[in-house]
Amino acid sequence: MKKTASNDDILYERKIEIGKKKLHYLKPSIQKKNISNLSIQEQVKFIEYGIAPLVPPKHKNILEAFEYWVSKTPKATAAIHLNNTISYKELDNQATILALLLKQKGISSGDSIGLYMHRSLDMLIGIIACLKLGAIYVPQDPRIVPKSMLNSIYKLSNSSIIISHSDYQNQELFQEQIEVVFIDKELSKDIHQRLYGSVKLINQKGNTPDSVCFVLFTSGTTGIPNGVQVTHKNLCNILYTTPGNLNIKPGTKVAQILNISFDMAAWEILGCLGNGGTLLIRGKSIQDTAQKANVIIATPTVLTTIDLNKCKSIETVAVAGEPCPEILANKWAKVCDFYNSCGPTETTIVNTMKKCGLKNKELSIGKPTPNNTVYILNEKQEPCKIGEVGIMWAGGNCVTKGYINNGELNKKRYANDPFLNNGDLMFNTGDLGKWNSEGELIHYGRVDDQVKIKGFRVELDAISKIIERTTDVKRAVTLKHQNFLVSFISGRFKNKSKVLETLKNNISKELPYYYLPTEFIFMEELPKTSRGKINKSELKEFLI
Repeated sequence: MKKTASNDDILYERKIEIGKKKLHYLKPSIQKKNISNLSIQEQVKFIEYGIAPLVPPKHKNILEAFEYWVSKTPKATAAIHLNNTISYKELDNQATILALLLKQKGISSGDSIGLYMHRSLDMLIGIIACLKLGAIYVPQDPRIVPKSMLNSIYKLSNSSIIISHSDYQNQELFQEQIEVVFIDKELSKDIHQRLYGSVKLINQKGNTPDSVCFVLFTSGTTGIPNGVQVTHKNLCNILYTTPGNLNIKPGTKVAQILNISFDMAAWEILGCLGNGGTLLIRGKSIQDTAQKANVIIATPTVLTTIDLNKCKSIETVAVAGEPCPEILANKWAKVCDFYNSCGPTETTIVNTMKKCGLKNKELSIGKPTPNNTVYILNEKQEPCKIGEVGIMWAGGNCVTKGYINNGELNKKRYANDPFLNNGDLMFNTGDLGKWNSEGELIHYGRVDDQVKIKGFRVELDAISKIIERTTDVKRAVTLKHQNFLVSFISGRFKNKSKVLETLKNNISKELPYYYLPTEFIFMEELPKTSRGKINKSELKEFLI
């Protein structure tokens, strides 16, 4: 990246990548006054490290990406679930029928639809049908979400109707005044089958790049769900550029193992169907699906449950959602392309990625993905010095449209980007990080995970990282309880006393004395949330 200077701006040439060609254009972007606390060398690195190249995505909306493959490979298998398969053309036909049924019920572009489904081919039909209407789908799994939460999400998302499965018809999950379409019942009616091959569509006004594609609900720090509005532009930016496309192409088998309400499930589903791959939707066994797949997307906790030795077809693995143990990354990087990634729901699945080498001593989360930015800022939103730990603010095409009906929280977490000063927003991820000497991001956990012990500030993830380097340790998490630290460790250990001695020595060598946990609790498996992350809330209850 080249730089020249003027009185008001730093002008620099930002790369535009189109295919194999790299073009350049000059754009006065970075406001010099806003990074004046940095040295000239650090100002250059602030730009070079934090602002990714511009790379036009292959598609501008998700439906366009799917329909491209319907036209190009209509007979190719789009998805397999248990013993059932569906081709791209069959999926398109079924989704078109459902879309017409929804249209008859008054659903149109911009409406929200509750998609309360479990993993199945019907789930895919529901997603594509919503996209064909230009509608917004709100995914939830009724098996794991309480009835009260489902109804709250329905109201908060301003949904007009619910698509579900007849498995839930007699479970009293839905309030009487809510209209529910049971997808499997409707599509089994003979009258609808006569529409095959004769239906052309419909209404795509809702599929502009800035249109909301789906709304994902996070738990929120108060326990009240927060609905994040994710646009087509947000999604296309990660799913249809490199490396976020994970080299998925026709013939690539992608494991679909995550919960539909988890943003990484959209990486599996829409990333696969928009790149022409075949989705392997799991049943009860994650392992059975994983060992047939070429691509696996998972949290590190889920990945630790998969036997690598049985995954003979694996080509690419991407993890995100929580810190990844270095041992886990090193093990998988020996046999496939392994990406360590990071990003909250509000920055669209992930906004940084790192293709890991065979031996990672300090595992980074890489660099901002195309068309995105990452700034390391202090509490006053001023740039930190290169190598200094601060809060990661994410900007660019990854930044979502904000929370539904929560202007107060939007003001706290979203802000205008004062550095590019182009009208774009940036988002406070709540993650701590720094730039290393290679211009990659080192993750230091959540701001919320910084605690005070004996008057000293302690970063809990720093302890867990060291524990996870130990042989036979699968996962570890450290929590503050009262005024001391407790580390929970999963794995199978023949001699726990010896392991405990090793852990204490390793922590004492690398960290100050006040970082040493008072207690170590060994478990065969750490409890998981429905999204496949370590369940810290359940562990805290264990201590009460």
